[in-house]
Amino acid sequence: MKIFVPMDSAAKALGAEKVVAALRDAAPGAEIVRTGSRGMIWLEPLVEIEIDGIRHGYGPAEPEDVPAILDGTSGKAVGAVENLDWMKRQTRLTFARVGVVDPLSLADYITHGGLAGLRRALSMSGQDIVDEVKASGLRGRGGAGFPTGIKWQTVHDAQPAQKYIVCNADEGDSGTFADRMVMEGDPFTLIEGMIIAGLGVGASKGYVYLRSEYPDAIAVMTRAVQIAQAEGMLGDNILGSGKSFDMEIRKGAGAYVCGEETSLLNSLEGKRGVVRAKPPLPALEGFLGKPTVVNNVISLATVPVIFEKGAQYYADYGLGKSRGTVTLQIAGNVARGGLFETAFGISLGDVVNDLAGGTLSGHPVKAVQVGGPLGAYMPPSKFDTPLGYEEFDQQGGLIGHAGLTVFDDTTDMLGMARFAMEFCAVESCGKCTPCRIGAVRGVETIDRIAEGDADALPLLADLCETMKDGSLCALGGFTPFPVMSAVTHFPDDFARQKEAAE
Repeated sequence: MKIFVPMDSAAKALGAEKVVAALRDAAPGAEIVRTGSRGMIWLEPLVEIEIDGIRHGYGPAEPEDVPAILDGTSGKAVGAVENLDWMKRQTRLTFARVGVVDPLSLADYITHGGLAGLRRALSMSGQDIVDEVKASGLRGRGGAGFPTGIKWQTVHDAQPAQKYIVCNADEGDSGTFADRMVMEGDPFTLIEGMIIAGLGVGASKGYVYLRSEYPDAIAVMTRAVQIAQAEGMLGDNILGSGKSFDMEIRKGAGAYVCGEETSLLNSLEGKRGVVRAKPPLPALEGFLGKPTVVNNVISLATVPVIFEKGAQYYADYGLGKSRGTVTLQIAGNVARGGLFETAFGISLGDVVNDLAGGTLSGHPVKAVQVGGPLGAYMPPSKFDTPLGYEEFDQQGGLIGHAGLTVFDDTTDMLGMARFAMEFCAVESCGKCTPCRIGAVRGVETIDRIAEGDADALPLLADLCETMKDGSLCALGGFTPFPVMSAVTHFPDDFARQKEAAE
């Protein structure tokens, strides 16, 4: 008997280790394979039993369910996992292997298509590799949506011999977990993507800057790098090609602002994690003053499938200038939360009402915050907006890391606006005045509005404009998005405060 159980952090948090212990006691002769999560968090821990090559799921499993699961009589049976609606409707490119393979088995990785992209890239010139990424239309999945190929081209064209690839794995946005799921569920795809990036731009060294709050991801990535080095995937002779690239895992210290690329680079160098003024761009003067590609986990983990299947294959998905797939992370007050990978173009309403199944509370949806704590709050009137960078920008929103947090009609949007300002005040690195002082004044101004001072509303708008235009990085520059979207779309929540005061 072959049994699959996730070792993903979410599954562990929901009791996966106790279920595994019960399985080992009840079926000592069974082969238990630990995988990543399939992304259906409401079914975790999800136990899968392989029957005639088809994996049948049971979840959410508890230790006492094990006997019935093993004899096939459990009422928690969900059927063939690949045939579940959640799975069938996805376009899994970046996440094709997550939940399927043993994350630390390189043989398993290769069996499921791993290294095909790298082998192709090894036969290409650096410029051809960069051109392939440009043709795919891949954009940065960390938030800004900057074309990945353009960034690579800048580093490729830079003169210094020493260049670096830095993976930004400091996934600090609330309601986001795609980076963690890849690192815990398919670490070799991230390693492969970083190697291809190094070959493309002429970099021989890479670093993954991983947040300290992800101990499982740190352990899996560290072991995966060791395996890759031992098997000749990393080092001075990549897959026998004579080309070299090596990498290290570096742990952050918990600062949200280190998700910003220049703060991250300062931290990586052992300095205080504060924002650098740009120019110079990291692509020209990055880590240790050398040309550096700084890409998000999902961006780099997507590179192997582009080289395996071709740039056009990837570019054929999506809409407008948003090509390929978006890894939606659905969280908050929802009936079904989890990871769903699909082509750009799906509407926000379809995600919330269909995929997520509406709210868990049963109350109407009031708002959806897209893009983490600095994302705008989108009301139901905006639910026909398709998921695309330009399409969201036209509606005053941003996709960011594609995390969606849903709120029902009991939510006080003035309180959420205050939280955004308070969050910025706490997490500011202090480098620039608009962010450092503006966020503190923002909390005070929202408190005045809560006490019934309607004259403070124009002041809040003025303050947000200053933060947006004057901040050095996105922390201060994007905080106005949640604040002003709350004011614009939910004016009653701010007016009610005045009525209460009167």
